[in-house]
Amino acid sequence: MNENLRNKLTLGGSLALAVILTACGGTSTSTATVSTGITPQKMADALHAVMESDRTVYTKKVVNRLQNEQQVIKASEHWEDDKALPLPAQMFRMGAEMVTAKNVGFTYGLLSKWPVNKQNAPKTEIEKQGLDFIDANGGTEPFYGEETLGDSKYFTAIYADVGVVTACVKCHNEHKDSPKTDFKIGDVMGGVVIRIPVDS
Repeated sequence: MNENLRNKLTLGGSLALAVILTACGGTSTSTATVSTGITPQKMADALHAVMESDRTVYTKKVVNRLQNEQQVIKASEHWEDDKALPLPAQMFRMGAEMVTAKNVGFTYGLLSKWPVNKQNAPKTEIEKQGLDFIDANGGTEPFYGEETLGDSKYFTAIYADVGVVTACVKCHNEHKDSPKTDFKIGDVMGGVVIRIPVDS
């Protein structure tokens, strides 16, 4: 490879790395240093866009299609014993637990004012405020706030979790432990809570 081409490729690779790192809020120490931050809100919004998309695809294209439309296999909260599909909320929780175990700097979970599983009820004041806020606005706007838990300060974002298909509302409306049994498609059923640590 001639020297001129090698130099162009090296410069191109450095610039591409700088662009990627800039978009992610990182820095590059090659040829030139690029240092641009991403706000906690933008990070939370981006993370939620991925979570919401994955959750909707699993709910619509897997659970609702196979269980309700084609009646091939059921979804069950006892999915291992029943040889069934995990419920969308269980799938979401398993992903959240894996992310927490990786210790990558943020956590997320699914909470509700009307939880089937009581562990998914709001616990902090911000969680309660956020769930009330998204319920009151019909899920049209997310809630943002800051809270201190232990010795750490967090940017906390709460986004509406909406019933997107029959499988969602039917499961909640018919579950023996559900405190609310009149959900309709499009209703806010809970909230996705994303926490990002911030400097004190």
